[in-house]
Amino acid sequence: MKKFNNGAIFMLTVVAIFLVLYRVAFFIVSVPSASMYPTIKIGDRIVTTRIWKKDSVERGDILVFFSKELDEMMIKRVIGLPNDRINIDSTGKLFVNGVEQVEDYVAYPDQKSGEYVVPEDGYFFLGDARDHSFDSRSWDNPYILEEQLEGKAQFIIYPFSNWKLLE
Repeated sequence: MKKFNNGAIFMLTVVAIFLVLYRVAFFIVSVPSASMYPTIKIGDRIVTTRIWKKDSVERGDILVFFSKELDEMMIKRVIGLPNDRINIDSTGKLFVNGVEQVEDYVAYPDQKSGEYVVPEDGYFFLGDARDHSFDSRSWDNPYILEEQLEGKAQFIIYPFSNWKLLE
């Protein structure tokens, strides 16, 4: 019977640890659309940490969630937290609980207006490229429930030329 050498045992251990962490702590998503441009580009691969404490979600976070309505994973920016009042005027200005928001990350604003009251267990999401984003403003149900949140986008790892931390 052959014995494993130390190198093989080390590699198997590293792979096993990676697989456990990949299932429990993080996952990688590939971005299929330009809805988050210029922050995130089509084809970017993003390391995403799993969300265990929903109360850690903050306005402005970029989250990955599962849309039951569209039956797909999506990545967008959190705009509305539970119980927030969202107002988007006809010029594209965003107000949360009556306070105008400064959104330096928005590249292509649009004039899609609306008023929303986020339910107690829900979140309201918008893309950074507002004129190209299919987001809460366009869905039949504009809110993503807490149970649908999967993870927080942390950093772009591929392509290497786009590597950056996401804030």
